[in-house]
Amino acid sequence: MNQSPLPTRNRVYNEFLMESSRWDNFEARESDVIICTPAKCGTTWTQMICALLIFQKTDFEKPLTEYSPWMDVLLAPAEQVHKQLSEQTHRRFIKTHTPLDGLPYYEQTKYICVGRDPRDAFLSLKNHLENMKPEALEICQKNATGEWKPPQPSPKDLSEWFCAWMGSSCSTSPDHAGHADVLNYVNTFWQFRHLPNILMLHYSDLKADLEGEMKRIAKFLNIEVPDQLWPELVAAASFDNMKSKADRLAPQVTSNVWKDVGQFFNKGTSGQWRDILGDKELELYEQVMSERLHPDLANWLENGRLTSGLTI
Repeated sequence: MNQSPLPTRNRVYNEFLMESSRWDNFEARESDVIICTPAKCGTTWTQMICALLIFQKTDFEKPLTEYSPWMDVLLAPAEQVHKQLSEQTHRRFIKTHTPLDGLPYYEQTKYICVGRDPRDAFLSLKNHLENMKPEALEICQKNATGEWKPPQPSPKDLSEWFCAWMGSSCSTSPDHAGHADVLNYVNTFWQFRHLPNILMLHYSDLKADLEGEMKRIAKFLNIEVPDQLWPELVAAASFDNMKSKADRLAPQVTSNVWKDVGQFFNKGTSGQWRDILGDKELELYEQVMSERLHPDLANWLENGRLTSGLTI
C-alpha cells in the first residue's frame, strides 16, 4: 500500500558526493525529464538515449554532461547548475542520484527510474570508485553547504566490502550513501510505478532489447521518431559506440575527476558476480533481498521486465 497518493519529499540526503537540498528553488518545466538512478545502474546510458531521442541526431556539439547536468553532485556550485539549466532552450533531461523521497515531485514532469541487479551494480561501483581521482573529494568538500564528511575507506577484501555494502541496504543513517543503495533507491520509485509520469527501466532490458526499450522510452516521453532514423539512433546508443566516445559521453568529463575516462565504460555486462561472489556473500544477498523488498521488486531488480514476467 502507498503511504500517500503522490510522492512526498520527506528525507534529506547529505553525502560526501551530493546533497539533495540542491533541488531547493529549482524551477521545473512541464517538459522536463528527470533521470533517476542509483549509482552504476545505467545512468549515462539513459542520458544518451534521451539525448538521441530529444535531438534526433547522433553527433553533439558539447559533452553529454553539459546537456544533462547532474543536479545533486557537489562538483560544481548549485547556483552554477541552476543557471545552466535555466539557460537551456531544448527539452531538459536532468540527472539525479537522489531517491524519490528526497526529490520534489512535479505531476507534469517525467521521471525515469533505472534499476539493475544489485550484484552487478556493486562490481561496477567498485571499478568506478577506484577510477576516481582523490582531488574530486576536495572539490565536493568545497561546494558542500552543510557538514561534509569524507567517505569511509572501502575494505580491501572484496567479500567484506560486498557484505558491508549489501548489509547496509535501506539504512536511514545520516552517513549512509543513499546514492549507491540500489534497494532503497528503486523501492522509493517502485511504490509509485502506477503513476503515469514514472517509468521503470532496467539495465538488463536495455541489454536484451535496446531498440525496443528505446521505443518504450520515446512513447513515454511522447516523442515521435521517423522509422528510417531508428537504426542510426540505436547504433549510437550501443555500449561499444559510447565507450569509443568516452571523452565526450562519460559523466563530469568537464570536471577532470577520472584517472582514465575510457575506463568509465568498463565492460557493460551482466552476471559478472557469478565468478566473483561466493556462498557467504550470496547467502547474505538473498537474506537482505527477502527481508527488505517485496518479492515482485526483488524479482524485477534481478531479472528486469522482459525476464521477470512482471507487467509494470
